[in-house]
Amino acid sequence: MVNLVAIQLCSVPNVEDNLVIIEQQLSLLSSNEQHLVVLPECCLFFGGKDAEQLHLAQNTHQQTELTAKLSALATKYNIYLVAGSVPLLTKNKEQFTNSSCVFSPTGEMLARYDKIHLFDVNVDDNEKSYQESRFTQAGKATALAKMPFAQIGLSICYDLRFPELYRSLRVQGANIITVPSAFTQVTGAAHWQALLQARAIENQVYIIAAAQQGIHANNRETWGHSMIISPWGEILSSLAEGVGLISTKYLPKTLTEVRNAMPVFEHNQFKVNLK
Repeated sequence: MVNLVAIQLCSVPNVEDNLVIIEQQLSLLSSNEQHLVVLPECCLFFGGKDAEQLHLAQNTHQQTELTAKLSALATKYNIYLVAGSVPLLTKNKEQFTNSSCVFSPTGEMLARYDKIHLFDVNVDDNEKSYQESRFTQAGKATALAKMPFAQIGLSICYDLRFPELYRSLRVQGANIITVPSAFTQVTGAAHWQALLQARAIENQVYIIAAAQQGIHANNRETWGHSMIISPWGEILSSLAEGVGLISTKYLPKTLTEVRNAMPVFEHNQFKVNLK
């Protein structure tokens, strides 16, 4: 049986410091069980200027180390790891993709998803205005990671507000959808839980939402409230504040029972065009 795990962080603009905290949390996992672990958005570098993420991606050595070290953690702790998101340089070398990378217990990269929906909005908080597209190139394709126990649909943060993406992942066969995030305190308090439960209920999937939480080095405040939600919309485990991990068992039987009892997928009259 597989444990679904979300790790909540308050990441800093220093890769090595974040790796230490992540490893501290991973060391708490039982070595006798199988785990699917999800890290938050920007798990290795957060709380600095967006330009600093670009510089990190432009440093070829550092960028290679980002994925290499995450792969090494998956191997060391014998886990399936959805490594939140990291900045990966684009071909034009003037932008990066906000990419969620999935690793197997042998360290193999099973999938990569580049965030499609970029956070260009005004928020009534310390930051006031967010322009993610200034340094980030939007992704163009959905992504699933196929594992022995389930198919994992990938999304990142602001994607949560676009139900069509989640329906597309469900149509492609997702049983679990991961949502590494760094929701602002303002938008998180207003919408985070409602959106997560809606995505789980309407698609009848497990949702694993791993979040950033706290006040970061640049005074940006993130909401936290990491959650794991059942296909019926129940909050199975959650962590409101602080650094830590939550977990629950993945029960394929529950997934089947929910889908059989209410076959909304078969009843749906609006079909997703998978381009």
